[in-house]
Amino acid sequence: MARHLLIRLQAPLIAFGGEAIDSYGVIRDFPALSMITGMLANAMGWDRSDGDAHNRLQARLRVGARLDNSGERITDFQTAQLGANDKGWTTWGKVESRGGASYASPHLRYRDYHSGMNVLVALRLEHADDGPTLEDVARALDKPQRPLFIGRKSCLPVDRLVQGWIYADNVLQALQLAKSPEGCRMRAQWPQGEGSLDGGDRAVDVCDERNWISGVHGGWRAVREGVIEFEETKA
Repeated sequence: MARHLLIRLQAPLIAFGGEAIDSYGVIRDFPALSMITGMLANAMGWDRSDGDAHNRLQARLRVGARLDNSGERITDFQTAQLGANDKGWTTWGKVESRGGASYASPHLRYRDYHSGMNVLVALRLEHADDGPTLEDVARALDKPQRPLFIGRKSCLPVDRLVQGWIYADNVLQALQLAKSPEGCRMRAQWPQGEGSLDGGDRAVDVCDERNWISGVHGGWRAVREGVIEFEETKA
């Protein structure tokens, strides 16, 4: 059995970003592999320009997610008049300026969010003895070098992310063994080759890996999706 780290993603608003089209920022049902990679790297204080380190971390990650509460989707209409001298907050803890020309008209866009979502993530790292180790990741999440968010800067977690450890043969089994605080039937997604459901699941190809050197997403990754069922607890 392999040791898996359990993380809970819960916030008033969550954004598992998908393929943005023009001014529309859509979301996925499950967190992207690149999002988890970026969150862990941010906790460890890595610079995004260190693409090799990000790529190695992403390649080592085996991640699955269980929707303990899928919540509901909302769309936020955003508008802002941006000027050349405007400044904004960053996770680096310092002010960032635009350094460009002013827009002649307001910037309009739509952003989708998950509201009331509660997600359990199970993950492990291949080549477990290499650095960073899973223990390094857990310590960083408890004492992050920079503020953490779930998809977008406005999506701040409501509680501690680290939920403990679990030993399992694969990622799916880790999600099955972890206690569920809500419901008895929950959708889940996990990597191809990391278990299968007796009741059936389906194969899905997702484009959620980022090339951290070029800064773009590309390629397809095989995952499986299905419904994990627990016995209903009687009061």
